[in-house]
Amino acid sequence: MTKRIAAFAGSTSSTSINKQLASCAANCLKSTSFDVLDLNDYEVPIYSEDLEKKIDYPRGARLFNEALDCYDGFIISLAEHNGSYASSFKNLFDWVSRQKREVFRNKPVLVMATSPGARGGATVLASALATFPHMGATIVGDFTLGKFYDNFKEGSIVLAEKKEELQTVVNRFENNI
Repeated sequence: MTKRIAAFAGSTSSTSINKQLASCAANCLKSTSFDVLDLNDYEVPIYSEDLEKKIDYPRGARLFNEALDCYDGFIISLAEHNGSYASSFKNLFDWVSRQKREVFRNKPVLVMATSPGARGGATVLASALATFPHMGATIVGDFTLGKFYDNFKEGSIVLAEKKEELQTVVNRFENNI
C-alpha cells in the first residue's frame, strides 16, 4: 500500500513562499504520494473559550481534523510573522487541538520554514520544534531556507548544497513514514 502525506504551509497567503517550499519538498518524495493542502479551505472564527461554549465546533476545524486522519505523515513549512506562527495557522491549530490534542496523530512530521530574510524563519521553526512534539508530532527532520527570493527560482532551490540538504531530510522523512 502506497503511503500518502499532506504538505501544507502555515499560511493563507495566495502567494505563500512557504507553500512553494512545502510543495518543492513533497516533489522530492520518491515513492510516497502526497496532497498539497491549502489552509484557506479550512476557515474558522478566531478561537476563544467563550466562543467555543456558544457555537458548534467550526466546520473548517472539523474538516481539517478529518483530513489529518487520512495521512501517514506531514510536511509543514511555517510562515514567520513577528517571530511566531502566522495567526491563521495558530488559530486553526488551536481549534483543531480542542477536539484532538494530538493534532499530528503521532505521525512523522518534516517541519520547515523560509522567509525573505537571512534567517529563513529560524525563530518560528525553533518554536515548532519545541511545541509540535507535545501535540503529537514525531519530528523526523527540519529544514530552513533563508533569502527565499534569491535562493528559490521556478519551483526549486537554486543553491546546490541547500537542494542536497532538502533531499537528505526528505529521504529521512520518507524512510520514517
